[in-house]
Amino acid sequence: MNNPVWIIDDDRSIRWVFEKALAREGIAHRTFAAAQEALDRLSEETPAVVVSDIRMPGLSGIEFMRELRARLATAPVIVMTAYSDLESAVAAFQGGAFEYLPKPFDVDHAVALVRRALEETHRPPGIERPAEAAPEILGQAPAMQEVFRAIGRLAQSQATVLITGESGTGKELVARALHRHSPRAGKAFIAINTAAIPKDLLESELFGHERGAFTGAQTMRRGRFEQAEGGTLFLDEIGDMPAELQTRLLRVLSDGHFYRVGGHTPLAANVRVIAATHQDLEARVKQRLFRDDLYHRLNVIRLRLPALRERREDIPMLARHFLAKSARDLGVEGKRLSDAALQFLAACDWPGNVRQLENVCHWVTVMAPGQVVDVADLPPEARGEGAGGEAAPGTGDWRRALEREVAARLGRGESGIADALTREFEAILIARALQHTGGRRIEAAALLGIGRNTLTRKVQDLKIDTPNQD
Repeated sequence: MNNPVWIIDDDRSIRWVFEKALAREGIAHRTFAAAQEALDRLSEETPAVVVSDIRMPGLSGIEFMRELRARLATAPVIVMTAYSDLESAVAAFQGGAFEYLPKPFDVDHAVALVRRALEETHRPPGIERPAEAAPEILGQAPAMQEVFRAIGRLAQSQATVLITGESGTGKELVARALHRHSPRAGKAFIAINTAAIPKDLLESELFGHERGAFTGAQTMRRGRFEQAEGGTLFLDEIGDMPAELQTRLLRVLSDGHFYRVGGHTPLAANVRVIAATHQDLEARVKQRLFRDDLYHRLNVIRLRLPALRERREDIPMLARHFLAKSARDLGVEGKRLSDAALQFLAACDWPGNVRQLENVCHWVTVMAPGQVVDVADLPPEARGEGAGGEAAPGTGDWRRALEREVAARLGRGESGIADALTREFEAILIARALQHTGGRRIEAAALLGIGRNTLTRKVQDLKIDTPNQD
């Protein structure tokens, strides 16, 4: 190919990496240290593909892409950035980017993207909209980068989206982001939790009712579909929707019309529907608890949100963000988590996901005694303890508890951790086994799979209090 690939980055090492990788692949290329240099070159040369950083001194990567689109609409642009956030991803895709490459990146993956872009003959420019920040959606983990990419690609689409994920993963935040970055952003975003409204009221909530439709209906009321006219309707916990309401929803999605309760005039529904659930809808379909045809209507594009334990590397960043947010909301001085506390939190399972982490940070802001928060200052439930300080049942298996203990000790800068924990582990094993056998060492040793002499030596060495011995 005669036209070269352009690499634009103020970081010399990034340019060097691309130069070596592309030269090895036999791909013609040219590098620029600034976006303006590349723009100036456009009068002399046309790039086949552009790989550009977003944040650079002078002209930014997004601004460069806008200028490039004005002059050359067909060249695919791969944007890269060390600031892996939703704003960057959405701005990139809405500016017409071919792909989004967060740093640090795998060189082979980057070259594969360039090759894909070279094969791209034409991609229409995206509809340009100023990107709004969404600081509440944070994440640098690969799983979250996939979510950001999906939001960027889906923002301009009218397609129905089904968001899945455990409770507390941020499904409504993602739905709001899809709305906020869409052509419908100027209209209403209406959210309704279908599991939180009594079955008898849900139909009226969704579709409204006419005056006199039922006892107590003194006036006509517009439902959520009408309130969301021209905008987005977010149906949370869709898996819990009653069967009869599933039928009515399917009818709206199928023909775009609905009736108010007690009404006889069809009303057009110009809304984008985004649904969410923490349940396994396929399983509910098999159990005949959810309509198969409605499932397929909703499942046009699925967006799965990762559980917090699948993106542990994001926990310290999220914790700092929520501590700062709680301090702002309460008008108090912000707290800071010690390294040990951060490592401890990163090792937790977080069954309540991001919402649970935010609640813990809010608790810490209010309740922790000092400005620097250590493991002992975290709420008891976060430490896996009940109100009385004893280990709470159902708080995770012993391996996870061990991980948290190791993380806490590493964070405190302790040494000799393996020996100390091994001694504690053996002491607990032997003490419990002896308690179980009433002090009979031969039986306890057999249960543990060690010799009696070994057990006796460890009892003395570890200073284990034992029941009456045999």
